[in-house]
Amino acid sequence: MGFRFPRMIKRTSIASKPSSKFGEVPKGHLAVYVGEKMKRFIIPISYLSQPSFQELLCQAEEEFGYDHPMGALTIPCTEDIFLHVTSSVNGF
Repeated sequence: MGFRFPRMIKRTSIASKPSSKFGEVPKGHLAVYVGEKMKRFIIPISYLSQPSFQELLCQAEEEFGYDHPMGALTIPCTEDIFLHVTSSVNGF
């Protein structure tokens, strides 16, 4: 038990990273691309089991199938919507 601080999602811009290597993703996390500018977010894999996040995954499947243009999971929504969903998963 004990007090736990909620996890914050890590956000990086793909424009600031070299095109050949975007950096490592910590164990237990996954990189996703979101929004028109395809911002890169690092999220805990535990998000994948959350109903609100699964809804975003269904939208990604409908739009991209299994062929994601960035070579990683691309979420077809605005950054604002993504941040709202992930903050609700965090319990904010």
